[in-house]
Amino acid sequence: MATAIAGLFLLALLPSCKNDVQTVLSLDVVDTLPEMTARDIEIIYSERAKVKIKLVSPYLVNKTEEEPVLYFPQGFTVYFYDSALNLQSTITADYGISYEKKKIMEARHNVVVENMEKGEKLNTEELFWDREKQLIYSNKFVKLTTGEQVVTGDGLTSEEPFDEVFIANPKGLLEFKEEPE
Repeated sequence: MATAIAGLFLLALLPSCKNDVQTVLSLDVVDTLPEMTARDIEIIYSERAKVKIKLVSPYLVNKTEEEPVLYFPQGFTVYFYDSALNLQSTITADYGISYEKKKIMEARHNVVVENMEKGEKLNTEELFWDREKQLIYSNKFVKLTTGEQVVTGDGLTSEEPFDEVFIANPKGLLEFKEEPE
């Protein structure tokens, strides 16, 4: 008798389980997170427990698409530090995109790069920063100011943190000092 009651109980449960499984299978499952936003953000990149780079932005949009992308629609500033945490250079822009898998950041509109050690300032409208290759580059018009000297060109390449700059098709007046023999 107990076996018959247990069998009837199981029979009563089977249709309800079947319906629940069908309901679950019929639902569209999305495995991505919705768009996320944040205000007044600060992102720190470090190596061996030493801060190398700090990114600051008033607004961040994180979209999980085929490739995760961070948007900085209200601009950003990136600070590059040496091993003693001395500020070496900065990059600021009015708009930015960071392609997280490719480790490439794109800066657009009023892009300014400053090298504090050399007193250099670069202005352009578009600049790319390859975090993996530690390379900064642009194919757009650039203007490099060092003291009284101004050099313009059709693009540039520089290793991080903007120590040596190679300008494509440079134009401008340069002053050279002769070294004593």
